[in-house]
Amino acid sequence: MRVDCIDKHRPHSDERKNAYLADITYGTNNEFGFDYLRDNMVSFTDELVQRKLHYAIVDETDSVLIDDARTPLIISGQIENTENDEKLFYDLKPRIHKLVEAQKQIANKFLNEAKKSIAEGKSGDEEGGLALLRAYRALPRYTPLIKFLSEQGIRSVLQKTENRYLADNQKEMPKVDSELLFTIEEKNNSVELTEKGIDMITAAGEQKDFFIIPDVGGNIAEINKMNIGDKEKLAMKEKLMDDFYRKSELLHTITQLLKAYTLFEKDIQYVVMEDKVKIVDENTGRIMDGRRYSDGLHQAIEAKESVRVEASSQTLATVTLQNYFRMYHKLAGMTGTAETEAGEFWDIYKLDVVSIPTNKPMTRKDKDDLVYKTKKEKYNAIIDRITEYQNNGRPVLVGTTNVEVSELLGRMLTLRKVKHNVLNAKHHSREAEIVAEAGLPGTVTIATNMAGRGTDIKINDEIKSKGGLAIIGSERHEARRIDRQLRGRAGRQGDPGESVFFVSLEDDLMRIFGSDRIAKIMDTFGYKEGEVIEHSMITKSIERAQKKVEENHFGMRKRLLEYDDVMNAQREVIYKKRRNALYGERLGIDINHMFYDLSAAIASGNKQYDDYENFNLDAIRCFGMDTKITENDFKNNDANWLTRELYHEAQGVYAEKMNTLAIQLLPAFKDIKKNQTNIVNIVVPYTDGKRMMQVLCKLDDAIASEGKSIVRDIEKSISLALIDEVWKKHLRDMDELKQNVQNASYEQKIRSCNIRYTHLIYSKT
Repeated sequence: MRVDCIDKHRPHSDERKNAYLADITYGTNNEFGFDYLRDNMVSFTDELVQRKLHYAIVDETDSVLIDDARTPLIISGQIENTENDEKLFYDLKPRIHKLVEAQKQIANKFLNEAKKSIAEGKSGDEEGGLALLRAYRALPRYTPLIKFLSEQGIRSVLQKTENRYLADNQKEMPKVDSELLFTIEEKNNSVELTEKGIDMITAAGEQKDFFIIPDVGGNIAEINKMNIGDKEKLAMKEKLMDDFYRKSELLHTITQLLKAYTLFEKDIQYVVMEDKVKIVDENTGRIMDGRRYSDGLHQAIEAKESVRVEASSQTLATVTLQNYFRMYHKLAGMTGTAETEAGEFWDIYKLDVVSIPTNKPMTRKDKDDLVYKTKKEKYNAIIDRITEYQNNGRPVLVGTTNVEVSELLGRMLTLRKVKHNVLNAKHHSREAEIVAEAGLPGTVTIATNMAGRGTDIKINDEIKSKGGLAIIGSERHEARRIDRQLRGRAGRQGDPGESVFFVSLEDDLMRIFGSDRIAKIMDTFGYKEGEVIEHSMITKSIERAQKKVEENHFGMRKRLLEYDDVMNAQREVIYKKRRNALYGERLGIDINHMFYDLSAAIASGNKQYDDYENFNLDAIRCFGMDTKITENDFKNNDANWLTRELYHEAQGVYAEKMNTLAIQLLPAFKDIKKNQTNIVNIVVPYTDGKRMMQVLCKLDDAIASEGKSIVRDIEKSISLALIDEVWKKHLRDMDELKQNVQNASYEQKIRSCNIRYTHLIYSKT
């Protein structure tokens, strides 16, 4: 017999599984330490750190409650045996690399066709416009395509063609996509393989349907119709399900790798430092240490960048920020830029936004945006303006939206021999030093998203007399609030200042959401390359584009919340049961309910098919007992009678087992107490024959209660293990269901395979 003793007062977490008593011995050293597979879900009450939620005051409220609310809070843990998953990313990476390179050639081919046809005046469906749309759906971020779209009249050709094919629920869109390997929807941040793409990534020797998920519902129906034995049918169904899960995993890995190659760019969404992929916060420009993209996307990016692919993680618990903060009885906060989101604050949190006047009148001059056709012209104009300000002895703060642009401007300033500082995710260790120097005469500071840097840029009287701090925005951010935060670095406490944004039609915001009208204006008035347009009407058009993005993001947050509202009802039930197990409150009642529910499921399920043999097998499998209910009893009584009899029988067997267990363990506990006076806790290993778990029991409590506390600790551990294991599986199933529903909504249709896949997940849940 084996009992492992821990002479520490602080309880520890361990992996908890459904189990029964195994061999018991004991030792005096802490050989287990506290490094069992630690769950993030606590297993002991004194590990709890969150008190009751009474009130909260949130600093930078818009950043927390609005920006961060697009991503739910997730507690994750590593999945065991992930070596095969990591190998899968490496094995599939060459195929995706080949696919993306081939798509580049296709995009270039259609772009050349579009240029030729449009130059000849052929921009109709089958010629220039169609070729241009195909190039756009193939690689919307393809640099030559972006440059071509900035030319006079080209974007309007694309827009007209796209509208034509999007009409009538995208009925004609398959004609556009038929020549591509995959299609990219930038607005939805999604990518989808086409039939040609699947054919390309299918290696020689593999079946044609290697990456096609089987029709589970239809195939099972066909198997049921076959004139073969039940065992053969079961074997065929198991093989079908194995094939389904294997291909689902393959397709999921391919999709994530494809997203990593086409939608995520180094030094924009993430950086590679210390041989690791680190996410960059799009709102603050800081590295988000410890955070990883979920659902295999982070591993896909690691494979793309050829760094070590870390173990996959599984969601253990999740909640949206909206539902978390709505648990507080009172909620308040402060920020300088909440006015544009007042509607969302009220709709989601029932919070009013009140504008408080500045301490001193604001004297900063906010100039209209300067709009150029290309990024090259824009960056050259920015460098010229920086040089002008520096020559006048004014400090300059240049705001960028990502690391890549900040370093590009830095290199351009270096070529001009302009001294400057760069503050981005790669240089965040010098943040305080750089910000402290940013107000000195002639200082040039380039920073990614200055929001929330926490330090005012102070200027002296000499700088004030020259016009104060000059703010230059290298492009408009997706949210107006972030732009206002950048402007707000100047003109504080009544100081003078100046701000201006430089924009090009090639910027992501303008390219995806808003440049059509502005492009028409530039075409109408004949603006040539190198010329700039500056007008309040243009600035308002850009702000309208930002409103579109904000509405998009609000829609994403609202959908996320709608999904989580359903999960929240389930979460409250599960966590209530978990608290009952954690504190021991109503644990006995919950266990009795489990016995009764399981008995009812066994009785009703088998009575429906009049299958006594399977009824008996279910009793053995679920309760570990041969039932005393005879075949005559089964046939002559209804499901309610069977449920009651099976429930009482199972309860009796369980109580007897637990009583025997306490009697067996108590002498060993007393012997330990007698010979090992420094021992406080006893670890009892348990197994169900397949999996092992460790149950922590308090030595003194076990002896004082004559072994009853041992039974209670075992029940508590098993209950927590079952709840956590099934909840994790449920969360994974819900993630898959949500993804399928979202994909269907993007396509505005539901494919038959999606319907069957969704029903399969739902039935499992």
